[in-house]
Amino acid sequence: MMLKIISGGQTGADRAALDAAIKHGVPCGGWCPDGRLAEDGPIPGRYPLQELKGGSYLDRTRQNVIGSDGTAIFHFGPLEGGTAATLGFSVESGKPRLLINAAEIPTGRAVELIRAFVSDLGVAVLNVAGPRASEEALAYPYAFAVVDALLSCFVGMV
Repeated sequence: MMLKIISGGQTGADRAALDAAIKHGVPCGGWCPDGRLAEDGPIPGRYPLQELKGGSYLDRTRQNVIGSDGTAIFHFGPLEGGTAATLGFSVESGKPRLLINAAEIPTGRAVELIRAFVSDLGVAVLNVAGPRASEEALAYPYAFAVVDALLSCFVGMV
């Protein structure tokens, strides 16, 4: 099964997922706000994201939920900001979601949970969401470790 990873390209969990996909040569993409906005400036061109013309962060978040078969949401305690919005959009749209409390779940267990989520639900396009770097310093390293290990499993199956 080929898995595509999408995210909104924000710093933190979003970019970690895209970087892991790029590392493994796995298809990736997603929607980003108009102007390729992110907290650190324009999202670098190496990330193959589609600009949502006239779209805000929330518009981008909604589009990535809708455009996926399921969403893995990393969080480090209570959901806030865009991470909370991702959960709201997935509930609103009836799309499957998996919440991973990174403050409590070791990376190996998170890989197992996401692998089962993808396999059991036939997820071909996985949206990955979570805190931006300014909200949680561990968002990038945790999400990268999990998605990297997850993709190692899937790449080996192809």
